[in-house]
Amino acid sequence: MTHATIYKSSLNGEILGFKTEGHANFAEKGSDIVCASISVLVVNTINAIDLYTVDKYETQVNEDLALIEFKLNPFVSEIHVSNEARVLLNALELGLSQIAAGNPKHLSIMIEEV
Repeated sequence: MTHATIYKSSLNGEILGFKTEGHANFAEKGSDIVCASISVLVVNTINAIDLYTVDKYETQVNEDLALIEFKLNPFVSEIHVSNEARVLLNALELGLSQIAAGNPKHLSIMIEEV
């Protein structure tokens, strides 16, 4: 199962980052459409924030753990998230939520206040 954590500000509920970890195990490697869907959403969100916003961020990737972590920088509650990043991160949460709703045995989502 893939576990996704959405980091939200305890002050205003804005998304400040996320982490995905693990394999969905929907199908065998190379044929897992759930894993591919999650990966596309995550990588596209990071690439779009990099290309279309001025927001600074940090990422951590560990292929052995199938882990990708993204945190807006600085990762503090006073951060000002650009409107573009806000839309992209909200779209990521929406997409992941829709995948989880249709595949509850393969993707779990947790919200963590920071």
